[in-house]
Amino acid sequence: MTDQNGRGSNPKLFGQPWVFVRGVPAMKFLPPEGPPEVAFAGRSNVGKSSLINALLGQKGLARTSNTPGRTQELNFFVPDGFGGETTELPPIAIVDMPGYGYAQAPKEKVDAWTELVFDYLRGRPTLKRVFVLIDARHGIKANDEEVLKLLDKAAMSYQIVLTKIDKIKPTGVPKLIAATEEAIRKRPAAYPGILATSSEKRSGLDELQAALGMLAE
Repeated sequence: MTDQNGRGSNPKLFGQPWVFVRGVPAMKFLPPEGPPEVAFAGRSNVGKSSLINALLGQKGLARTSNTPGRTQELNFFVPDGFGGETTELPPIAIVDMPGYGYAQAPKEKVDAWTELVFDYLRGRPTLKRVFVLIDARHGIKANDEEVLKLLDKAAMSYQIVLTKIDKIKPTGVPKLIAATEEAIRKRPAAYPGILATSSEKRSGLDELQAALGMLAE
């Protein structure tokens, strides 16, 4: 459950503020391997930053924008109180990945983002799961399929998170979940269970927080 600030009942993760650690424009700038990491991936404008802010109960932590392609780095966030003089590792780190599938960006910029994302997915031992965000209004698109194929090939565990479910009729949500489950049923790296969320209505955030709590353990 979440309190009035939107923070969950797991005090180690959601009972305190989170902080931005660093933006990583290239693999050589990655922080040292430490706590388990979970990454949030999705098409540009899927609502990734808004979901992270809602999940952690902090407006403006992850930068949101109506301009697709705003996030151009791997942005790392951890619970506050770690680093500096303390040697204790945070229980988990959240990584906000650059959005993919933004056709209007210059090709060389898209290629650079794509290479960074794919290198990170393939070569980060501390990365435990990728939450792949899918806009509930549009379902799994061709560029989502490409990312799922890459994750399968890399044997990188991922879980589908539907966003903006408040934008479709409530009667359509079970049908969408069932269709999405069927679409990934034979994918080898797909984690079972579809999470349906709304940042605005705070729907499904308890389930997502519970998933993060399990990965932190």
